[in-house]
Amino acid sequence: MTQPLRPSRRGLAALASASLLLPATACTSSAAQADTIRIGLLVSLTGTYTAVGEDMQRGFRLYLDTHDGKLGGRTVDLVVADEGDGPATAVPAAQRLLERDRVVALSGLVGGATVDKVQTVATERKVPLVGANARPAFAPVAGKPRDLAYTWHTSYNSDEPGIAIAEYVKAQIGDGEVYAIGPDYQGGWDELRGFTDTFAMLGGRLANPDGKTLFTPFPATENFLPYLNKAAESEPKAVYTFYAGGASVAFVKQYRQSDLKDVPLYAAGFLTEGSVLSAQGSAATGIRNVLNYSPTLTNPANQQFIAAWSAAGHAGQPTTYAMASYDAAAVLDRALSAVDGQVTGEKLNTAIGQVGRVVSPRGDWQFHPREHRPVQRWYLREVKPDGPVLSNVVLQDLTTLPAN
Repeated sequence: MTQPLRPSRRGLAALASASLLLPATACTSSAAQADTIRIGLLVSLTGTYTAVGEDMQRGFRLYLDTHDGKLGGRTVDLVVADEGDGPATAVPAAQRLLERDRVVALSGLVGGATVDKVQTVATERKVPLVGANARPAFAPVAGKPRDLAYTWHTSYNSDEPGIAIAEYVKAQIGDGEVYAIGPDYQGGWDELRGFTDTFAMLGGRLANPDGKTLFTPFPATENFLPYLNKAAESEPKAVYTFYAGGASVAFVKQYRQSDLKDVPLYAAGFLTEGSVLSAQGSAATGIRNVLNYSPTLTNPANQQFIAAWSAAGHAGQPTTYAMASYDAAAVLDRALSAVDGQVTGEKLNTAIGQVGRVVSPRGDWQFHPREHRPVQRWYLREVKPDGPVLSNVVLQDLTTLPAN
């Protein structure tokens, strides 16, 4: 099992000095600026998405380490907790962060089902959740819209990757059919629904025998070959999928061993993102995928981000997980700078809503005024050599979401 990421020496120094300070009690702005605040980072330290959780830690800590361990002029005590594989682990951890550790904000969160539950807990406590990975398209509660007043995300809605690439896939295969396959849990449902619903609206058809996505048991499935060989019997023109973490390595390697090996594979970009791409190796070459970030983007903010990433000694290229977590820290930095006096969840939440445009490695973005998620560009990427390594190289812009 991959070990949880350890703080950098600089991060440890910041935390050590923070532990010597008392909780905030001063009323004046100048005194408050010197206080330590606690922020909870809830990510997968165990389970299927450990690698994703580690990258999210790296991104948040990278921002702290390049800002002297402070956000908004205040020293940060970053309290990291384990999300595990879903709400059963994550909700108790979130409650401890809120009640025992008394954090002023929560960040992180790998899985959509986790977000759905944790955002309710954070809202009840009036503590902002600045999520940095999957976010479900929240269903109404008792017929009423979900209360998102304290829920923010620097990532995306989980259905957006599929929405963004569906038109491109339809143009590539014409009247052909696509086979849709993904994991049987909230994230998989959202990711595949975004693609299949949009593809259907464009006149596309699924090759699946019943016209419905095939969902594989999560997180139990390790052998995908029976599913892939069965899918090949429908003779699709292409396959669309979403997997992430350890499952994506097995899926990609077995895809190249299956009867589908010569069928074009399109995916949400998490399939080939980060350390899983190194593990997949040449089996991933040629996969076209969609995401809101690529390390090959040439904007100045991304060049600075990559330089800082490399200087920190991290192996490989930064990922969308690290980038979104880095941006979550940046949002909190700007918001905390605008909070006068003692930091409360309510004051901080108001300040987050006034952050405005964020200059980011992905390209500039800003929060949607109602849904509190980024209005951002989505990119078509292809796995191919970028110098001596395989990378998700940007081919073109696809669209900006949400559209309104």
